Amino acid sequence: MKIQGIFAGLTTPFDHNGDIYKVKVQHNVEKWNRTTLAGYVVCGRAGEGELLASEEKIAVWEMVAKHAPPEKLLIAAAAMPGVRETVALTNRAADLGYKAALIETPHRGESHLLYFRAVADQAKIPVIVAGASPEVAEAVTEHPNIVAVCDRASIAARGGFQRLAGSALHLWRELQSGAVGAILDFAAAAPYAAITIWEAHRTREEEAGAEWQNRILHAARLIEECYGVSGLKHAMDMTGYYGGPPRLPYVGPSAEARRAIEEAFRDLPTDR
Repeated sequence: MKIQGIFAGLTTPFDHNGDIYKVKVQHNVEKWNRTTLAGYVVCGRAGEGELLASEEKIAVWEMVAKHAPPEKLLIAAAAMPGVRETVALTNRAADLGYKAALIETPHRGESHLLYFRAVADQAKIPVIVAGASPEVAEAVTEHPNIVAVCDRASIAARGGFQRLAGSALHLWRELQSGAVGAILDFAAAAPYAAITIWEAHRTREEEAGAEWQNRILHAARLIEECYGVSGLKHAMDMTGYYGGPPRLPYVGPSAEARRAIEEAFRDLPTDR
């Protein structure tokens, strides 16, 4: 399975009661569809997946699949604490038309590698590993159903294995050092900025790529290192998407944080 391009980590829209806001799922997906994003990661970290019940994840997967066009590669973030539950969710996503599963282990130590291998053994669709240590990232490349590693801390998988960047802070550097694309929460709010860096890499415009990396650096840092999904949702609200409130126990950003996010995203392109 060949993976290439920028994949947005989608947020999950909630109303003010904390329920999934179906019409806003459609609104966001239809707007992302107008970009050249390669696809979507659904119910992952940006989607507050750890706060969603299994049936809620399945419902969101169904909604996104309904509104996404065939050319967008759909990736289900399906990790659960147990292998059995993870496999069941992954295979349900496969039935809904998802082409891969992003699996970030909740385990460390000896069970880390076993978890990935056991899920990949039973999954109907290819697995992308996230959150792996360098040693595990290298070891999983041997499994025929594990097709890529997503690095959120600039950890390189060795050999010819597909590697996806997981941070907008290091996007240009990772692409230049061999990453085939990226899974970025940041791209949910600023897809065109992330795509511009990808296109500069693809067309070997090094000066433009480095310039755009510098241009997004502050905004990406606010999302990835300071304010997380709450900040990302506020950035989406100001760039034409629906961010809305996070689900408790997360809370919206402070007035000071909102001002900082608004200033950082103000000059980033929101349309083409």
